[in-house]
Amino acid sequence: MQLKELSERSGVSAASIKYYLREGLLPPGAAVHATRAQYSARHVERLELIQSLRRIVGLTIEQIRGILTMADDGATRLELLAAVQRVVLELDSYTNASGEVGARPADAVVRLRAWPDFPSDARNALNAHLELMESLNIQVPGELLDTYSKAMDDVAGVDIAATTAPDSVDELILTAAVGMHMHSQLLLRLLALAQASHAIRRYEQDA
Repeated sequence: MQLKELSERSGVSAASIKYYLREGLLPPGAAVHATRAQYSARHVERLELIQSLRRIVGLTIEQIRGILTMADDGATRLELLAAVQRVVLELDSYTNASGEVGARPADAVVRLRAWPDFPSDARNALNAHLELMESLNIQVPGELLDTYSKAMDDVAGVDIAATTAPDSVDELILTAAVGMHMHSQLLLRLLALAQASHAIRRYEQDA
């Protein structure tokens, strides 16, 4: 298909498609002659991914380029999922002033849940967050970590089963990024509703 048809099929303006081509987010089409190229269903899929990452997840062009470059360079699924998680959940922001994580309280959670003893941005982020809570004198007893981590273990098992299924790398990224973004918001809202419900049961007689 030519640029006009690609625009019609994808719902993305020709100007935006040309911009994505210039920025390296969209691979070039097959040259027909000096001023014309042919595009395929692969380009439609990539445009859907770019638009979703921008509009639903809210990623910047630079962030999208970083993920897509990894995908086009042949990164493994584990590497891609880690990169998507790092960007979507902003795990890079969870460091202390020195840029290093301190003690490793998350190690206890890893052992408790029998998770792989493997370094990750997610593990560093949890360490940094628990360290921050400790510095603020907010206690996180083992029983609390047990309850929270058990619930998250169940949720994560469902999420990863869904995100590892697609054969297409672009679909994998789309499913993972949109899923992480929307599911994390869903979990927060479910927690808010649960907290409100428990508060009503406990304090409604005082009203």
